[in-house]
Amino acid sequence: MTVTITPLREEVHQLAEKAFHLNLISGYGDGEYSDEYQIVYQGKPRHLHLEKARSFLTKLIQKSR
Repeated sequence: MTVTITPLREEVHQLAEKAFHLNLISGYGDGEYSDEYQIVYQGKPRHLHLEKARSFLTKLIQKSR
């Protein structure tokens, strides 16, 4: 599977890294489809479209402050 790095995907990846290092999520990575991202939150993997993943991670990080 080849995944194209887009600006949105890169932004989601950076947000996921930040959330992971803040111990807000326990895992992250590319989803099965090119427009999805996988986030492990509260022990459950979630497959979200990139826009929803960005929104979810942004809100999660903001709440932690």
